[in-house]
Amino acid sequence: MPDVMSSPESNVIEVAAAVIERRAADGTIEFLLGQRAPGTFYPGFWEFPGGKVEPGETPHAALLRELHEELGIEALRADPWLRRQHRYEHAHVRLNFFRVREWRGELHDHVHSALAWQRADALNVSPMLPANAPVFTALALPDFYAITHAGEIGVDAQLLALAHALDNGLKLVQLREPRLDAASRSAFVHAAVELCHQYGARALVNGDIALAKATGADGVHLPAVKLWTEVMRPALPLVAASCHSATELEQAARLGCNFAVLGPVRATASHSGAAGIGWERFAAEVAVPPLPTFALGGLSRSDLDVAQRAGAHGIAAIRGAWES
Repeated sequence: MPDVMSSPESNVIEVAAAVIERRAADGTIEFLLGQRAPGTFYPGFWEFPGGKVEPGETPHAALLRELHEELGIEALRADPWLRRQHRYEHAHVRLNFFRVREWRGELHDHVHSALAWQRADALNVSPMLPANAPVFTALALPDFYAITHAGEIGVDAQLLALAHALDNGLKLVQLREPRLDAASRSAFVHAAVELCHQYGARALVNGDIALAKATGADGVHLPAVKLWTEVMRPALPLVAASCHSATELEQAARLGCNFAVLGPVRATASHSGAAGIGWERFAAEVAVPPLPTFALGGLSRSDLDVAQRAGAHGIAAIRGAWES
């Protein structure tokens, strides 16, 4: 990523950044980092490829140009994914990240000292540019977010379905049980958190920060209304939020949420009065979102590809999460 200069009075500098992906031999996803060359700001630090958006360019167009100029490759698929701001000593930048899931050509680096393929859970190069820490946290999120409904199908049936899903690789779960009374809900959350942790999965409790802390859950999932009543980020490792508009996504980012869900994309039984917004509006609301955003509403794992093309990090589902 080339150097950019800015004074405190100047506008935020738009930058396009690429998470270039490839699948390793063991099936895991790796992404490419470049080491900044001597004579630049932060020499020796590692960064995602990309560069400044020129006047008249969209971030997507800038990304395609930069990847050709920097690496000699052609991006065939670059999905909008994440927007972050960072104030460096020399510049205030807004980084528009894209997931480059398909590309062609042989890598020929023209600007970095070195290139390295990395995994979000096993970084072995350093130091990293300061703006990258939240990006690695986001990359470590799975692409599927399951939501429980024990109040509808029964606690025992839900725990059985959860165990089956965890055994098949589920890694992120929201415990959302508005139909259970307080005692039943507490007992279910305790059991579900323990079960998730046995499989190395993370569990978030919907709405109840105290219950999340009491049960050892990994975080809390805030309903949209709480985005405007919480004055600071809850003190838990993971904080997520339900959103229904770009305005709420921005508020979730300001609050410091790790990720959000946006929907409903389609009409659902759990929100029978809400019409689905559809993929076109979802993409318009998300654009390049300020935090990883899961699409929600009448969806299943089969919708992942279209969701990611529309700017989603992944899929969130209630009924679709527990189907055999």
